[in-house]
Amino acid sequence: MTRVQADIPLRVVQITDSHLFRDPSAALLKLNTQNSFELVLELLQHKERAIDLILATGDIAQDASMEAYVRFGAAMERIGAPFYWIPGNHDRRAVMEKVVAHKDAFINLVKVGNWQIIMLDSSIVGEVHGNLSPGELQHLESCLQAAQSDPAIEHSLVCLHHNPVPGSALWMDGIGLLNQDEFLAIVDRYSTVRGVVYGHIHQELDFLREGVRYFCTPSTCIQFKPEVEDFALDDVSPAYRWFDLHSDGSISSGVERVTGHIFDVDHSSTGY
Repeated sequence: MTRVQADIPLRVVQITDSHLFRDPSAALLKLNTQNSFELVLELLQHKERAIDLILATGDIAQDASMEAYVRFGAAMERIGAPFYWIPGNHDRRAVMEKVVAHKDAFINLVKVGNWQIIMLDSSIVGEVHGNLSPGELQHLESCLQAAQSDPAIEHSLVCLHHNPVPGSALWMDGIGLLNQDEFLAIVDRYSTVRGVVYGHIHQELDFLREGVRYFCTPSTCIQFKPEVEDFALDDVSPAYRWFDLHSDGSISSGVERVTGHIFDVDHSSTGY
């Protein structure tokens, strides 16, 4: 009996916006990002028993340093599950690609069971906002088209760094995916899309749009306060998200936050 026939869900973990530095003692708005990242991984290793794969959805490094990417990759190796990463606005793809030990982490299409996971690069060097190039949009459409004639693939999960729909705070206007209309038009055309997964805006969201679930996952470091006009940090703890991708196309998901620690952040900051 295959995994699909047995209806054993795929256990997927999303880690996002770790903002690691070359110097592991460095802080972002007073918070040591290496420490908070390690606490999230400790929680993950305590909670999770059988991870099929890990999705790292960008802003892995704050300073785009090779040292930060190497440490991140080494941490993933300790967990022992395959991981796949995409760059965010603070990352540099060219540097990430030089991490020889993790060349396979840049695969832009993962097929597991009767699911395909499509990885998109929405980063623009030197810009906070994101955009999907014609090549990335074509990759998305091609994968979704191919699934229509592939009986082995029934469901699709799409991953990118930037939010493809507006964030919940007014100050986030303009920092998301600039060509969101083109992206959403493609997603809306294909009935195999079950979920869209992203990070960037450092908060927890799970909502339904046109029959597709959209998931935003908290950062492993600082969190942005929702539903405010100006930039503000939240006091909720760093986290990761888990998904169970079921063979019938349904998705179970939850966010696990670090407990028992106080994360002191600079609430006077107006940005970073």
